[in-house]
Amino acid sequence: MEPASMSDDNNPAGGPQGPWPDGPPGPPQGGQSYGQQRGGPEQGGPQPGQMRFQDPSTTAPREPTLAEQRARRQAEAEDRERAAQAEQARLAAEQKSDSRRKLLIGSGVGLGLVGLVAGWYLVKPEDTTAICTTADGTVVENDDYCDEDYVTSHGGYVSGGFMFLPMPGGGMQQYRYNYGGSGSPGTQVRGGSFTKPDGANITTRSGKTVQRGGFGVSGGSFGKSGA
Repeated sequence: MEPASMSDDNNPAGGPQGPWPDGPPGPPQGGQSYGQQRGGPEQGGPQPGQMRFQDPSTTAPREPTLAEQRARRQAEAEDRERAAQAEQARLAAEQKSDSRRKLLIGSGVGLGLVGLVAGWYLVKPEDTTAICTTADGTVVENDDYCDEDYVTSHGGYVSGGFMFLPMPGGGMQQYRYNYGGSGSPGTQVRGGSFTKPDGANITTRSGKTVQRGGFGVSGGSFGKSGA
């Protein structure tokens, strides 16, 4: 026996056949989906594929986790350690620079003193003995005959490096110094020079100072005796 087919006579509601009693829904209106049009769970919540944004003015910041706190403390400790090491390196460099500068200054002072002492020995005044002689080079016993003060106080004078001293019988006798020579009274002087050496300590055989030597001393700086 064949089943009876559904017809308008067998449909007591008299409506259209199908799962929608009121007929199939029309297309979504106003940009709504079928679920929104039907009042489904999509209303009031984010749709699939959509992103939700937080408002910074109303959203409270999240507390850092224990791991984040430990990492932050470790990073801060490492920063402090690097800063301390950099400061120690700077202080060590400054101390090394000061030590080098002091060493250079001390070396310069030491070299300066050594140079000064060495220079003094190199230019140490020479000691020279002056012997009074006559114009022809005969050694006389009295050194006063070549002393300018003695000659002028006894009526004599000085000219051209010679001392002119009056003689008892009249006339003038000439005297002058020989520097560095030798000889006994009444003999000809041996060696030496009749030119006064510059910068030398010159004394007579009796101990009288003719010239004091030293830096910047010339032949006419000290003493009034013969040139």
